[in-house]
Amino acid sequence: MGRTPEDFEAARTRLVDQLVDRGHVERASTERALRAVPRHEFVPEGNRRSAYEDRPLPIGNGQTISAPHMVAIMTDLLALEPGDRVLEIGTGCGYHAAVVSEIVGAGNVYSVEYEADLARESRERLSRLGYDVHVRQGDGHAGWPEHAPYDAAYVTCAPETVPDAVVQQVRTGGRVVAPEGTSRQTLVVLTPTETGVSREVHGRVRFVPMRGGSE
Repeated sequence: MGRTPEDFEAARTRLVDQLVDRGHVERASTERALRAVPRHEFVPEGNRRSAYEDRPLPIGNGQTISAPHMVAIMTDLLALEPGDRVLEIGTGCGYHAAVVSEIVGAGNVYSVEYEADLARESRERLSRLGYDVHVRQGDGHAGWPEHAPYDAAYVTCAPETVPDAVVQQVRTGGRVVAPEGTSRQTLVVLTPTETGVSREVHGRVRFVPMRGGSE
């Protein structure tokens, strides 16, 4: 017997309550966004019963939807405000873009997805669910320069190092949040400054490898 919309809503409430209790969510805007976005709509039907478990789930093409706590942590670190223009590298199923869109508003998220099928499917899904997110297929190493400068950017797959083009497309004082590394990955926050780029490290993580570039 399938779950009802009420079942999913109750499961989402429990999940976000747990994330807050465990200290994974600090910003009220992130909490509101996580409570608003129906994660089960972004998960393949065969995995929907697990949509509100705090773990990654496969979405096809060798890719995953990130664990909710990681989406929460990365979104908090971006320190977003309404109206911010945001670059996402790695649309995947579109869930993280929807969370960010809840904070920054319609039309302010620009997302690049390497896999053509995932780009098309996520574009259609986001539109159906009422999210105005710009999605294009392409190599995320190049960013999306036509809409730069961005107030923030984030990467949902792990490059060996954060692509220079992505950092360069973020304004001075903005933030780039990304996993970085191959066998050993860390979550980094990069902030372009007048004299260079400042760097913070926020612990070990595990993401699928970033596609494209020199592969």
